[in-house]
Amino acid sequence: MRIDEDFWRGRRVLVTGHTGFKGSWLALWLSRLGARVSGLANGVPTEPSLFRVALVDELVAGRAADVRDERAVALAVEETRPEVIFHMAAQPIVRRSLQSGPETFATNVLGTVNVLEAARLAPPAAVIVVTSDKVYADDGARRPFVEEDALGGADPYSASKASAELVAGAYRASFALAVATARAGNVIGGGDWSEDRLVPDAARASAAGTTMLVRNPSAVRPWQHVLCPLAGYLMLAERVAADPWAARPWNFGPAKEDARPVRWVVEQLSRLWGPALRWELDAADNPRETAHLAVDASAAREMLGWRPPWALERALEETVAWYRAQAGGAQPRELCERQLDAFAAEAAQDGAGET
Repeated sequence: MRIDEDFWRGRRVLVTGHTGFKGSWLALWLSRLGARVSGLANGVPTEPSLFRVALVDELVAGRAADVRDERAVALAVEETRPEVIFHMAAQPIVRRSLQSGPETFATNVLGTVNVLEAARLAPPAAVIVVTSDKVYADDGARRPFVEEDALGGADPYSASKASAELVAGAYRASFALAVATARAGNVIGGGDWSEDRLVPDAARASAAGTTMLVRNPSAVRPWQHVLCPLAGYLMLAERVAADPWAARPWNFGPAKEDARPVRWVVEQLSRLWGPALRWELDAADNPRETAHLAVDASAAREMLGWRPPWALERALEETVAWYRAQAGGAQPRELCERQLDAFAAEAAQDGAGET
């Protein structure tokens, strides 16, 4: 699996949501590839944030704007003239969407419309709209979803991301816009301080010496290190720019054996963090969640050559190592760059990443 550095060197790239966890990692990676990175975001979503502690603002020409603001989005695209757009700005939390449905739909659906409309007026070589593995209708079959499965959504977040898929499909079919969608599994990695997510909750509990509450230990999710889908997004953009057939939906998920129950992941985190991390079952009356979620990424593996080298156990090791080193005083930017270099080197080895 290789990222084409020649493709990215000097290329103008716009990342919406560049201040978020995934957006910050992507901006760092693009910068190391030599791209000219611009960003559009409505502030920094968490405190602390990877964007601030890793000084990502030094590498990105950032713009403060809300994707719900049609004029601001159009102006950003007009002025930056991106050759590639990664649309990652979103309201990303399922439980928050239950309290703020209108905000979630406006950000995730109308925001996508605004980005694609601006792109339609000045078409880039590729647009990658990042959605979610939660776009699929839960049919209770407990099998990995494939791209052809029906879209659905039993909560505002999932439904809004499924709607964003429909928006992307409409702009692709009606205007021949070179837009692909990326449906990734649950990502983990250093520098995530988002609310209501397993690894950030573990990091906070470990640092504070408190007990982590775990809601649904039997729920199965397709866990992967954040660099795994980001590599897929980069490879997908390269392919869309060269081949119109690649403008379609794509799953980016781990090997079948890495779709693991929450309990298994928590036990691994406890082993890696040691006595500092304690957990117990959250006895509160929590909202219903999908019991089993996994995606089949065979298409990305077979047609894009996407075979990331880090399986789940390695992903957890790298993630905990990042948090422990950062807590010990290491510079977050350097931690990210070392992991980026290690990931890229292992991915580029002959035969690497067979999962």
